[in-house]
Amino acid sequence: MTSAPAVPATAAGVGAAPAGRVLSARVTWAYLAAGAVPVSLIAVGPVWLQTPMILLVVAGGLTALHVGARRNTDLAARGPWRLILAACWLFIAAMVSRIVFPEAGVSPPNAGALIPDAFVIPAYLLMGVAYAGLLRRRRATDDDPARVDALLIGLAAAFLTWTFLIAPTMEQTDITALRVASAFFPAIDVVLLVISVQLGLAGTARKPAMWLLMTASLLLFAGDFIFALRDSELTRVPQHAVDTLFMAAFLIIGATTLHPSMRTLTDPQRVETRDLGLLRTATLAAMVVVPALVATLGPRTTLTNDLVRAALLVALLLAELARVVRSNNSRARAERAARHRATHDPLTDLPNRELLSATIRAWGTAAAADRQEISLLFIDLDRFKWVNDHWGHQVGDELLCVVAGRLAAQVRAEDLVCRIGGDEFVIALAGASHSRLAEALAPRLLDELTRPFELSVGPVAISASIGVAKAAGGAEALELIRDADTAMYKAKRNGRNAYAMFDTSLRDQVRERVNLEQALRGALGNGELAVHFQPIHDLTRDELSGYEALMRWTNPELGAVSPVDFIPVAEETGLIVESGAWLLRESARQLARWTMARPPGARLLHVSVNVSVRQLRDLALVDVVRDALAETGLPASALWLEITESAVMEDIQTALVTLGALWELGVVLCIDDFGTGYSSLSYLHRLPVGVVKIDRAFVAGVGEDTANEPIVRAVLAMTHAMGHQVVAEGVETPQQRDWLRAQGCDLAQGWLYGRPSPAPDPAAGPAPESAVGPAPEPAVSPAPR
Repeated sequence: MTSAPAVPATAAGVGAAPAGRVLSARVTWAYLAAGAVPVSLIAVGPVWLQTPMILLVVAGGLTALHVGARRNTDLAARGPWRLILAACWLFIAAMVSRIVFPEAGVSPPNAGALIPDAFVIPAYLLMGVAYAGLLRRRRATDDDPARVDALLIGLAAAFLTWTFLIAPTMEQTDITALRVASAFFPAIDVVLLVISVQLGLAGTARKPAMWLLMTASLLLFAGDFIFALRDSELTRVPQHAVDTLFMAAFLIIGATTLHPSMRTLTDPQRVETRDLGLLRTATLAAMVVVPALVATLGPRTTLTNDLVRAALLVALLLAELARVVRSNNSRARAERAARHRATHDPLTDLPNRELLSATIRAWGTAAAADRQEISLLFIDLDRFKWVNDHWGHQVGDELLCVVAGRLAAQVRAEDLVCRIGGDEFVIALAGASHSRLAEALAPRLLDELTRPFELSVGPVAISASIGVAKAAGGAEALELIRDADTAMYKAKRNGRNAYAMFDTSLRDQVRERVNLEQALRGALGNGELAVHFQPIHDLTRDELSGYEALMRWTNPELGAVSPVDFIPVAEETGLIVESGAWLLRESARQLARWTMARPPGARLLHVSVNVSVRQLRDLALVDVVRDALAETGLPASALWLEITESAVMEDIQTALVTLGALWELGVVLCIDDFGTGYSSLSYLHRLPVGVVKIDRAFVAGVGEDTANEPIVRAVLAMTHAMGHQVVAEGVETPQQRDWLRAQGCDLAQGWLYGRPSPAPDPAAGPAPESAVGPAPEPAVSPAPR
């Protein structure tokens, strides 16, 4: 296995495409095809044509470098290419110096060779710096095995260069300093070759530009190697053969900058683990085996030569060992990272549910022997969804990280703070059974989490609900987590920003709730749901105005189930969407039947239907209402839809969209239970409502000079000033009715006018006009839903 980088589409600024138009790849291939002609003529053409062709290749290469660097890269990535361009100008200066000073180009070299060398040496230095600049931008990490692989290739090339070029040169009897210096030029090429190989290995995106650059580096190495052999008189090679290799390298460097994939040479890479390919494996093996065979089978020469070859072989073996060690260490780190990812939350880096379960099991074994107790605090952030909806998930994630930090700061070093999903955290404690660690920590956490959090959008205030569960040794992890979760829901039902202790009765309640949920899932299909209607009376005209439609459920086994019990379950499970749509359609149909049965000129009645939070979030509600009106032929103003303030505030933006669409249909929107939720004038002003219903808690006691009377007067004055009608809920006595009428209240609803009851049989005639409806429902009448 080896770690190979995966190239991103663009890197942050460095590898991004320039503002201008990028050159097409066809330009590169056309340039190479055209440049191949003069290079071929240099190799096999007449002597008098060689110099013009060299000039043509040089001019084309310089133009390609200028144009490609400007068109294919942005300003920040041009540094290495400018250095390569400067190096090419120095190479050209060296060529010109050989033309101006003919003695500088003779072989074997004389003192005149110092003139072109004065340009060639800094040119190679610039090339090295440029290649290193490309590598610095492209290289993935210090753990990238491409470093060691490139070093192996470089050491093998150095060994062969020493064995077949430098050592034979130094053994000549007429050796000069210039010959030795010339023989060391391929060593510079070895460095360039190592960097270019590392560039190629440090990425999976080996685009054409990468192959072109590596080919140019190989040609430079071959040219300098043959040039050094020729200068050392170790072989006879014509000058035009060496020139062909250098011109081919010059041509291909220009093609590298022209190709649009040259941007990938400066794109940073990301390391990923993948199998080591056959070609790469064979190459790495050859880099060790070939030098070893040469050293073993080659003749013994001088002591210096043997020592250098031995040192290079040792370096090769150490590099191979380093690769093995690095590969093993990299695998070990990858396994540790994988284990960490599997047991920790990626956002907060807290332990997750898996590590929590493992820790509880480990603690349980020790707790049984030491008489210790394991405590879990299950923490759920209240209204966290509102934070996400209001500021976005990025701020929500920011809040979760800060909450994680605060929780960790409140516990001991041996305690465990986990995030097990969403906005749910768990703190695990272990201590003596007589200690009250959890009871002491829970209120402290509540206080800590109510302090505003300083986020990027400013201070954000939230609260939390906490459930506490305890167990002695041998406790099942999942069971303990479930018990703490159950206790947390009890805290939420108690008003949130509180904590609750688990007891076995809660387990029974959960079991009952599960049974209730299962029964409720078949209630609509089995015909167990019914609509009951409660009259709404006009206080001004003292006559019936309409009805509120209320859902009732009678199960064959459970009997009559209170709405207080089954409506929250329907909300949480989403069953309320389907059953709520059924309630709306049935209520509209019943009103249509009543309307047809009433005498001509009678007042047009309305029906008021409750809309849940789930329905309000679903834009399909608009279609349900539209279809119900179309089916029954009712005017839209005859259908009132009741929403609670808290339902709107759960997701204000989505609610406004849905309410706006309903208002455009012409239905009347009502704020139900006004005064028990947010009661914000600013939100009431934003909502397209026509009716406000005062909650029964404020109506109780009016007419008896209670503290509720000023509140009700204020609500009446405020809502009337905004143009809304007001319905008083829970009117049970004539004294309450008379007081409300005197204050200008428009409508009233309560037991005084009738309890919720089924619709009368169609054969019985029109809707009742009497003040009191049929017999009450003792089990369910205290709750309007």
